[in-house]
Amino acid sequence: MAGNFDEHPVWPAFHDAVTRYQIPHQYFYDMIDGVASDLSPRPIATFDDLYGYCYRVASVVGLTTIHIFGFNDARAPELAEKCGIAFQLTNILRDVKEDAANGRVYLPSEDLARFGVSARDLQAERRSPQFVRLMEFEAERARRYYEEARPLIGMVDRRSRSSLWALIAIYSGLLDRIRASGYDVLTRRVSMPAWQKSWIVVRAALGAC
Repeated sequence: MAGNFDEHPVWPAFHDAVTRYQIPHQYFYDMIDGVASDLSPRPIATFDDLYGYCYRVASVVGLTTIHIFGFNDARAPELAEKCGIAFQLTNILRDVKEDAANGRVYLPSEDLARFGVSARDLQAERRSPQFVRLMEFEAERARRYYEEARPLIGMVDRRSRSSLWALIAIYSGLLDRIRASGYDVLTRRVSMPAWQKSWIVVRAALGAC
């Protein structure tokens, strides 16, 4: 790629968006750190460690997005951070099998030990009662973040609320499907059907939020 950023059309557009919406530059450094951490994944010991990872790969995306959406409440960034945590926790619960097969375990080691589940159990797709209790614990944690973040919908610009409502509805709906499956994420990949996502988008457009 050419050394002069102006020679690539993405960079002027990126610069314009960052400047126009006054997006803090630190968010992008945090995103890069998050992506880089996935190149050489390490075991996550505690929930604080997991929170930091989720912040870098998901919350900063939400924080960037609300600057584009527009907001006028000082609490909005805090709630956008929590919303990103909820989204990423949902992704992690959905992808336990895929991640374990790739040698990655994002569930905290302290939680695995607490419920008597090992990384080897995940790789062996062993859906034990202990695994189900572990997943219930993590899903409840994600659900609490969704509940804490929900007031964010009313804090962004009115024109953007339907988009945010749809995003939260889709991700929280995926968490509901994971729970409804009895946390059967080791033998299959739980997903939301396209028709259901489309219906959520239609409802958002009709003012369901």
